[in-house]
Amino acid sequence: MSNMARGEAVGGSRAQDHGAAYLSHWGAQAEQRRWLLPTDPGVVTIGRAPSADVSLTGDIQVSRVHAVIERIAGQWTIVDDGLSRNGTFLNGRRLAHRVRLRDRDKIRVGETVLTFCAPPQTATQQTVVGGGLPAITGLTDRQHSVLVALCRPYREAPTYATAVSNEQIAKELFLSVDAVKTHLRVLFHKFGIDALPQNQKRARLVELALQLGLADETES
Repeated sequence: MSNMARGEAVGGSRAQDHGAAYLSHWGAQAEQRRWLLPTDPGVVTIGRAPSADVSLTGDIQVSRVHAVIERIAGQWTIVDDGLSRNGTFLNGRRLAHRVRLRDRDKIRVGETVLTFCAPPQTATQQTVVGGGLPAITGLTDRQHSVLVALCRPYREAPTYATAVSNEQIAKELFLSVDAVKTHLRVLFHKFGIDALPQNQKRARLVELALQLGLADETES
């Protein structure tokens, strides 16, 4: 990679001028650093090692190689896969698998917070819903959290997934079981499956959410 593509800090608005995605960090004295991401498919490493593309030598809680940002089919993703000792957090949630990055996502490694910025010309376009699938709009944050919790076993271990119970969702999200049931009833209605037999609704909800890409941790 070139020096710029290797994630060296850039000042001013060069990243925006180039129309490329970049990482941004504000220091304690309100100084900003930017790392311009390569326009070609590639891998960008984040770590404490001086050789890392995004080198955070001053943060002792960052592992030498902490996380990897990779461009796949034109979309930037982030993955930790056990590289780090202290974990990588995206918008406050610890990464458990590869996640697609979206404009203004907050990536925390150690005590350092990086912002992923994707100018309009590089931002992800909304996926067009294919024929036969419902167009889902207007999910609240809480409804999305319930949907994510319901689908998590099928994303993390699809071959051996075990359905999660209302009690487990309630415990994870600090909700009552009745609140979880209410959110699920609303989700069944929004996904157009409330007329299905009760024993089919949850499985169909999971299937649709995964097909529509609505089960990602960072979906909004």
